[in-house]
Amino acid sequence: MKLRIVTPVALAAALALTTAACGGGGTSAQTPPEGGKSFDFWSFSGINQKASVEDYQTKNPGIQVKLTEVGSSVETAQALTTALAGGKVPDLVLIQGDDLPKFVQQPQNFYDLRQLGADKIKGDYLDWVMSQSSAKSGEIIGIPTDVGGMAVAYRTDLFKAAGLPTDREEVGKLWPTWDAFIETGKKYTAATKKAFVDNAGTSVFYQAVNQGPQKYYDPSGNVVYGTSPQVKTAFEYGIKAVQAGITAKQSSFSEGWSAGMGKDQFAVISAPSWMLNAIRSNAPGTNGKWDIATIPGGAGNWGGSYLAIPKGAKNPKAAWDYITKTQSPQGQLTHFVDSGSLPTTPSVYKDAKLTALKDPFFSEAPTGTIYTDSLLGLKPFYIGPDSSAIGQEFLNAITNVEQGKGDAAKAWDAALANIKTAIGK
Repeated sequence: MKLRIVTPVALAAALALTTAACGGGGTSAQTPPEGGKSFDFWSFSGINQKASVEDYQTKNPGIQVKLTEVGSSVETAQALTTALAGGKVPDLVLIQGDDLPKFVQQPQNFYDLRQLGADKIKGDYLDWVMSQSSAKSGEIIGIPTDVGGMAVAYRTDLFKAAGLPTDREEVGKLWPTWDAFIETGKKYTAATKKAFVDNAGTSVFYQAVNQGPQKYYDPSGNVVYGTSPQVKTAFEYGIKAVQAGITAKQSSFSEGWSAGMGKDQFAVISAPSWMLNAIRSNAPGTNGKWDIATIPGGAGNWGGSYLAIPKGAKNPKAAWDYITKTQSPQGQLTHFVDSGSLPTTPSVYKDAKLTALKDPFFSEAPTGTIYTDSLLGLKPFYIGPDSSAIGQEFLNAITNVEQGKGDAAKAWDAALANIKTAIGK
């Protein structure tokens, strides 16, 4: 499921969303009765969760799922925090990976899924993904729905016009490193007088920072965002991309970004597996003009989500049934074939349905092998309770420079100061 990385809204907005979701208002059906087979489900917006719910209901007639799309992933986490404090919670909630650690630190707020059978199925999932939803005392509070293997989506027609190769293997060879990616961008921009990549924050910094063994925390859970070479190098790549003049300055998931990809405003988007649906939906007229190449550095993961059942849920068994049926290895494989959500279940990585899958929108790219290969060799890093907030401040600093509101020479120090203010350390 794709994640929407956006600037957090005011807490008042999150409170309003929570009140609406808990109060039974809106267009959804009434809250399912306690003890029934139906349940209340909170999800992000923008990921077409409705399709998954409708498919589940079709296969399980008589079960009613009250789906509330709370807002962005950040807004959903904020609303859940408020709901847990107030005691009115959904039966099932989707939590993005960067927001999960702060909930894992409070396992008493959730069902320990081992009590419902998680011990029997945890071996179906990538160990490092499963470990992120496990508390120090052993409780499992979430089952992973997807991971965000990384690649680069590019426009073959625009590359051809710029005199660059269009074959995906040759394109991948253009940028074995992020420095080479930026140099390729310079060549494209010089030839076309147009932007090469959508933005520096998510398409450069967010990718590079998710490729090494240590990010904002060390393996012991200590914050190291200010001293981590991986973070500093990734930040510098983002600033270099801005200074090279190769970005369209369109922040991911903004209206300008959505419209720009269909208007040839940029030729490249760093595309975790869940990003492909955003390209399809925002630029349907570019069908067949895109292809997918390897990410600089070859491997990495950006994104991934988990399904959790809050304590206080009225129908936890119904929610667990949804988890087990939709997130089984075959269930995740079906989701990938239908919507591109990359499975967290390695047993299906060699399944013919995955390996043989070719996407006509992306020039028949073998998306299954491209994205699962991007997970090979990945050394997972520790995600801490403030990873989301830390990443957002680094992104903000790069975006400020990109938009002409910040000084490149002072951006790193500004980001560190804002992070300290935001998380207190």
